Amino acid sequence: MERLFNDFGLGQLNLINRLVFPPIKLGRGSPDGTVTEDQLLFYQQIARDGPAVVIIEPVSVTSNGREHPRQPWIHLPESAKELKKIVDVIHAQNRLACLHLNHAGAAAHPKVTGTEAKGPSVINCLARETVSEPLTIEEINEIISGYRSAAEKAVQAGFDLLEFQAGHGYLVSQFLNGKLNQRGDAYGRDRLRFAAEALASVLEGAPNLPLIVRISGSEMSQDFGISPDDLLSFVNFAEGQGVHALHVGMGHACFSPPWYFHHGSLPFAPQTEALTRLRARTSLPLIVAGRMGRRERIQDIMDQGLADLVALGRPLLADPALIKKWRQEDDQAVISCGYCLQGCLHRLKSGQMLGCNLNPEIGRPPLEPTSTPLNVLVAGGGPAGLSAARYLTRRGHHVTLAEKSGHLGGQFALAWTAPGKRSMKEGLDGLIQATTTSMAAVHLYRTVDAALVDQMEPDLLVWAVGARQNIPDIPGLDDQNVMTAVEYFSGEKTVSGPRVLVIGAGRTGLEIAEKLGREGYEVVATKRTDPVGGMTEAVTRNLSLKRIAQMPQVTLMPHTTVKAFHPETVDIEQDGAEISIEPFETVILASGMKPAPGPEETVIRKVARLEVIGDAASVQDIFSAIQAGYHLAQQY
Repeated sequence: MERLFNDFGLGQLNLINRLVFPPIKLGRGSPDGTVTEDQLLFYQQIARDGPAVVIIEPVSVTSNGREHPRQPWIHLPESAKELKKIVDVIHAQNRLACLHLNHAGAAAHPKVTGTEAKGPSVINCLARETVSEPLTIEEINEIISGYRSAAEKAVQAGFDLLEFQAGHGYLVSQFLNGKLNQRGDAYGRDRLRFAAEALASVLEGAPNLPLIVRISGSEMSQDFGISPDDLLSFVNFAEGQGVHALHVGMGHACFSPPWYFHHGSLPFAPQTEALTRLRARTSLPLIVAGRMGRRERIQDIMDQGLADLVALGRPLLADPALIKKWRQEDDQAVISCGYCLQGCLHRLKSGQMLGCNLNPEIGRPPLEPTSTPLNVLVAGGGPAGLSAARYLTRRGHHVTLAEKSGHLGGQFALAWTAPGKRSMKEGLDGLIQATTTSMAAVHLYRTVDAALVDQMEPDLLVWAVGARQNIPDIPGLDDQNVMTAVEYFSGEKTVSGPRVLVIGAGRTGLEIAEKLGREGYEVVATKRTDPVGGMTEAVTRNLSLKRIAQMPQVTLMPHTTVKAFHPETVDIEQDGAEISIEPFETVILASGMKPAPGPEETVIRKVARLEVIGDAASVQDIFSAIQAGYHLAQQY
């Protein structure tokens, strides 16, 4: 890993390490293009002891190429002045600032731009559920001019280098791609023409700034992704124009979102194969992006000679001090990104600010020490309890945590056992390590009762005991071999087969159905409403449904209610029709959770202050639970 911390020359610049922060949409800017305090705090945290180069979130060179309502502006007269605020924050941490130039083309968001999406041809962007109109020559010329203007503003704002987006299914890639560019004019006959003119405009607007080109090593779509020949043709052209490095991601914004976002369940082999192809065809330095937050993965890629620099995006959201910890060989202190997309992408697509399941501090000012330290007892060692204990300790309170089971993490400790979520375990381990090494004491197998309260005499009791299964009232259910979702994942009870009924095909029920299907069971999963897997992050849900579609023994039944169990049949109602189906050897309840009971009255009378947080207050998700603990610490 030592080589990661060596200097690296890029053009006339000297990078103090070989790490880069890639362009990630934050959703933290103002809709009018002004830079917010949230953005500045975010980039300050990332740059402090961080990567040599911080590439800020994408800007669209013209207004009709935007993807997000809070995306920064570059085409307004005051844009350079606003973006300079971010540059100054990055420079204050002795890091280099890079501006990422893009136009989303057919992947632009009509609700953001106020216009129809425009591309080289008619393109049905599946992820957006939009169809683009072909750009006119006049519109193409406006975009080309936009690249030049954006590069000029980058110079005015003080950026140290630029990045030119030519991959991921955005506009430049759309023009290069023979499967998407069906134009009959000069921009169709010569598919390199648009990229060449746009690149020339950037070089004219900022002739002295080193230039990185972002591409997809593979767009991972056989039907719609750019072909290797079209990609390599552009790479060779760009190298001849004096480009300084290639920033290599994966995927297509419209046709392969799981690869675009590097979901944690995907294999590494396609990325390695794409990098190997590129390394054989170009001498340009390669910046490798996508799930590079594990030391062993970086070492493997660099040992193969496939990377000169490494991009860390989501791993620095989970732990902005990651690079410092690696350098100090303090791996145990790392809180690792689980690549789940839940706290970051899921929130951003829901119109909220980018966040992280594991790090509620991202983009927020540091917690100040308290002037009135309290003796705090936290009941429950799930995500909310761990978070409250960690951050109350950070503020200077004396915190003791009591957990009735023999392990910490609550349902988070079971979540990583679901299909495609193995990478979440390291994040949980890091969270537990960060909490337990900082606080006064942790007691396992200990319930918070009146006796413990008498012993501890807390000034504040934090009740974070989580949730319990909601048991539906179904005639005959008590006569079945039944278990809850928690009992299934924890292995407390054994599944009998071959037929298993999962009641509640939401996020957890979908995971159970897939896991059982992999184990060879015949599974029926019902849900009273639609969609199946509701509240699941969209990429995760779609991947799970795709895998389940390959399992003929798994049946998903939306709009279905289980009405009654009989010895020989099970009565269900689907879309208003009453049906009887064969019985099951096991019934698993994934029918939602409800807050666990609050403290006993004898406990309440003995404490001066009581706070109920996390699922014990309102059942939501890991992100909300971690946030609840942090917000409680802010109050005290």
